[in-house]
Amino acid sequence: MLFSIIIPVYNRPQEVDELLESLCRQTFDDFEVVVVEDGSTEKCDVVCERYADRLALNYHYKPNSGPGPSRNYGAERSQGEYLIILDSDVIVPENYLETIKAELDREPCDAFGGPDRAHASFTPIQKAINYAMTSFFTTGGIRGGKHKMDKFYPRSFNLGIKRSVYEALGGFAPMRYGEDIDLSTRIFKGGYSCRLFPEAFVYHKRRVKFSSFFRQVKHSGEARVVLKNKYPETFKLVHLLPAAFVVGNLLLVALGIFHHWLWFMPIVLYVVMVFVDSLINNKDLKVAILSVPAAYCQLFGYGLGFLGIAWKDILGKKQPSQAEKP
Repeated sequence: MLFSIIIPVYNRPQEVDELLESLCRQTFDDFEVVVVEDGSTEKCDVVCERYADRLALNYHYKPNSGPGPSRNYGAERSQGEYLIILDSDVIVPENYLETIKAELDREPCDAFGGPDRAHASFTPIQKAINYAMTSFFTTGGIRGGKHKMDKFYPRSFNLGIKRSVYEALGGFAPMRYGEDIDLSTRIFKGGYSCRLFPEAFVYHKRRVKFSSFFRQVKHSGEARVVLKNKYPETFKLVHLLPAAFVVGNLLLVALGIFHHWLWFMPIVLYVVMVFVDSLINNKDLKVAILSVPAAYCQLFGYGLGFLGIAWKDILGKKQPSQAEKP
């Protein structure tokens, strides 16, 4: 068997249903699916049973331990030459696996990943959040865009790796957040080849509320400090930009209030750039408007998470348990 698709899930049966339905439509069929229920109270076992005669599917239930250990659990119970890690909140296009197979045939590699996009059926908020996570004006394009400010690190929503390499690296570390970047870092440090497959994209549904999106990216900012301490050589200038954005915006607001209104102009210019860029890319006025608060959620969430843990790090305080489990 060529591919084993590993899907950890926690209380999201509807999402698993949509993902499995999309996997049933694949034009390449040499694959199995391993769903790992990570201690959910709202289980997806009944959903998986409905696909038993359409997919080579194995369902496992285990106590809650977080996504990294759950992926390791699924990998240990899979058979494919390559492991493909997907989040439960994605949908794959029909040629997803065929595209990966073609890329591997053209230029073999040890690990790979693809970008994410917004599906036409997604809500305006989901499309706006997708913009915030993929735009050059927010993340620097580091999530697989064509224009990037840093090298491409595969993320766990759409990540592939040769089984032998996964086992040699010991799989995912027991981190609550940032575990995918940790694995990608060890892939590069181990001297293994890793490539972006631009056309092997997935539709990523994201969060449905700005509040939950803010918490998600805040945890990512916190995890970046943990990764900086673990792998100092991997820290890049681009990782400081959200924190600089937070400090710069707060300074501009203070100057605008207490000194002169012209200090607000850089903020206005950025808002206009995000709005216009989103409007061009999404061709939807409502999505373009929502992209502005989505961009600020992304940058302020990540930046505040980074600054908060960096400050504790400077003071010599213990890093938070949510960043890495003991």
